[in-house]
Amino acid sequence: MCKIVLAITGASGSIYANRLLHKLVQKTNSIETIGVVMSKNAQTVWTTELGEASWNKYQSNETGKVPVRFYDKYDFNAPFASGSARYNKMVIIPCSMGTMGRIANGISDDLVTRAADVILKERRQLILVARETPYNLIHINNMKAITETGGIICPATPSFYSLPKTITEVADTVVDRVIDLMAIPNDTYRWQDTAHK
Repeated sequence: MCKIVLAITGASGSIYANRLLHKLVQKTNSIETIGVVMSKNAQTVWTTELGEASWNKYQSNETGKVPVRFYDKYDFNAPFASGSARYNKMVIIPCSMGTMGRIANGISDDLVTRAADVILKERRQLILVARETPYNLIHINNMKAITETGGIICPATPSFYSLPKTITEVADTVVDRVIDLMAIPNDTYRWQDTAHK
């Protein structure tokens, strides 16, 4: 059972965070709890892109779902602000280049960057779903620094060999890759898998 930190920044791509949360709360056999940090900009972008403040539905803690708790961006009393809480996976989705730059340079000025710093120093799993195009050399160097420290850069680049037919199915090609990277069981299309065609 793993404990996950999910950070949502103000980059475009709220659909990725929404779909990841939707899938993770079903994984009761693999996940103990999910702590979510969402910036004010992320809330604005989410409402703009998805049409409503639907992140609230994940706070209901329905029976049969993984418990989700939301934390303020500056709440340094959150358990995952310390390595002793033993949150072992963190995903930043979507990850802005500003957030990535602060993590790459060890600047822990809010709960997102502090939690990422904790995950890296404890040699646990950090996945950054980068949402920007094109990249400049500063972005690339920051990605290099995070990779050398043990983080994983997973650009929000969809795949199309599963022949997705909706925007949600396109987004899920990225989200399912993130779930695979976390080594959480996931029933999804696999290359040359005729069962899902």
